[in-house]
Amino acid sequence: MADSLVIVESPAKAKTIGKYLGSKYIVKASMGHIRDLPKSQIGVEVSKGFQPKYITIRGKGNVLKELKEAKKKVKRVYLAADPDREGEAIAWHLAHYLELPENDACRVVFNEITKQAVKDAFKHPRRINMDLVNAQQARRILDRLVGYKISPLLWKKVKKGLSAGRVQSVAVKLIIDREKEIQSFVPEEYWTITVELSKDGTPFEAKFYSMNGDKKELASESEVQAVLAAIKDQSYIVREVKERERTRNPAPPFITSSLQQEAARKLNFRAAKTMQIAQQLYEGIDLGKEGTVGLITYMRTDSTRISPVAQEEAKAFIIGKYGESYYPETPRVYLKKNANAQDAHEAIRPTSVLKEPEQVKEYLTRDQYRLYKLIWERFVASQMASAILDTMTVDIAAGDAVFRAAGSKIKFPGFMKVYVEGSDDGQSGADDEKMLPALAEGEELAAGKIEPKQHFTQPPPRYSEARLVRAMEELGIGRPSTYAPTLETVQKRGYVALEDKKFVPTELGELVIELMEEFFPEILNVEFTAQMEEGLDHVEEGIEDWVRVLDEFYKTFEKRLAVAEEEMKEVELQDEITDIPCEKCGRPMAVKMGRFGKFLACTGFPDCRNAKPIVKDTGVTCPSCGEGKIVERRSKKGRIFYGCDRYPECDYVSWDKPLGRDCPQCGTMLVEKSNRQGKHALCPSCGFKEEIQDEEEGFEGIED
Repeated sequence: MADSLVIVESPAKAKTIGKYLGSKYIVKASMGHIRDLPKSQIGVEVSKGFQPKYITIRGKGNVLKELKEAKKKVKRVYLAADPDREGEAIAWHLAHYLELPENDACRVVFNEITKQAVKDAFKHPRRINMDLVNAQQARRILDRLVGYKISPLLWKKVKKGLSAGRVQSVAVKLIIDREKEIQSFVPEEYWTITVELSKDGTPFEAKFYSMNGDKKELASESEVQAVLAAIKDQSYIVREVKERERTRNPAPPFITSSLQQEAARKLNFRAAKTMQIAQQLYEGIDLGKEGTVGLITYMRTDSTRISPVAQEEAKAFIIGKYGESYYPETPRVYLKKNANAQDAHEAIRPTSVLKEPEQVKEYLTRDQYRLYKLIWERFVASQMASAILDTMTVDIAAGDAVFRAAGSKIKFPGFMKVYVEGSDDGQSGADDEKMLPALAEGEELAAGKIEPKQHFTQPPPRYSEARLVRAMEELGIGRPSTYAPTLETVQKRGYVALEDKKFVPTELGELVIELMEEFFPEILNVEFTAQMEEGLDHVEEGIEDWVRVLDEFYKTFEKRLAVAEEEMKEVELQDEITDIPCEKCGRPMAVKMGRFGKFLACTGFPDCRNAKPIVKDTGVTCPSCGEGKIVERRSKKGRIFYGCDRYPECDYVSWDKPLGRDCPQCGTMLVEKSNRQGKHALCPSCGFKEEIQDEEEGFEGIED
């Protein structure tokens, strides 16, 4: 007979924990929060110390009734929600609803859902931590005050349905500021000169480096011509050879932000998808005979700390599988990347390094496997020995000019045997091995083609999800649990759109931020937002009183509101009307902005709700029907694909962009593919592949 009730958030977590605890425990799920502030009103009594008015969330009646009935049958109630502020708040609301004694040691927390971790946690229950609860309450109330006070203003002055948020507004401003940088960017011309050299038939390339002993940047074609004239008929003599050994260290284990960034780079996952799948891996996967097991530790963390037990297990695994040379002399300890990191939980790691990805693959979905493999490899690599690379830098003289060549090869792979961190430009560094032939000072080299090339400096890139998460983390905006929801919200509100997986501000987003900057500058101030986050952290640590943190913010905010009510002028957003008639009613279509970019909608809305995508002509004739044009479209989830504009008469579709030229081997139309090495043309039928040359201008190479 059960004598204890355990309440967690989700059925999956309940199922996993129930198997570990046995028949003496009833495990139920609250399905997340059970109480919240009302949607129909602000729900905060500012004059009474920011007292919140909580109500039961609609639809939770049956769940709550079930929990109360279960409570009557047991002697003890344990609250085992996630080990963070949100989890603590859920536990507090449950304790209040179930009328548990205020000082009851009912709270159970664990960083990983494994049998040992769960059983150990139930040996040490504690009281609900009101500092954590108050930090969550303060954030919720703060965001409610900003949202429910500013949003009605925007409804009245701009457009119904708008909203303002404390963290989301700063994120939108970052995107807008980056767009302004791009628009104001003035490209600068520069040139490179590459010469093909060889020794004993082994070819390599060297780039122009200096002239008359001074390092020289080539800024114009005339400067290039001067160098070319100076090196004409010159011999290429090795002047200096530098060889050294370089050590490369592994990246630390994942925290929330780095997991979201790397999953975006390597798996093409959106932040929300990464967190959704990570939650599944954390709560438990059915591994057949072994039962349901949590495969990773808690995924909302800003700490790179690893438990001694996990480090010992990793050490034994690495030495056993790869050999002693692959383990460092002392276990790796990673310092906090961010001074504001809370270090409340371990880094994201596999609950057992012995559960190798291939061993559990059959029990996982494709996406679960890919994310688990990423987490497992990153953790194992983070505990391994450094890689050692042999590097060579060679200066080659051609008269008064010096060309420089560099190469490296992996002497000892170390952690690189398992995993190498990606980067936003698509380069991982795992495949950059390029060694030069053995060269000695005074040797003369054979020279071939000399290639001058014109380039232009590029503006800063637009924010991808990965880049924006990194920027928010570095600036102290938001916390691990807020990154993914913030990115989702700014798109749903129509303030930004995704184009080619990069954020672009909409006219609506720019207008709202312009008004916010004028009337509520503190909310858009990065330093101010970071200070607010720090204040909330201090509440969690018991250093600050949550009411005082809110009061300090509200004093200025209330004054700003009063001024905005009086001085903010009404603004009317004008749609871009086109000459394209609506197929259903004949009225003209207007250009609208959605979360995935621009689309056409009937100006007769709401009487006529016709809408359609704006198609982009690729200029390629359809290879299927030979009559239509291939156009770029978007799926319902925003993914770009290509299809015939004669659809539905012609049903040709392709996820890859058709290039308009046929494969020289089989005649099938080639499509464009991209990877870390760049773009290439691929035949989907026979596999023929060729590189697509970049479009930078230059002039023909000169044979020496």
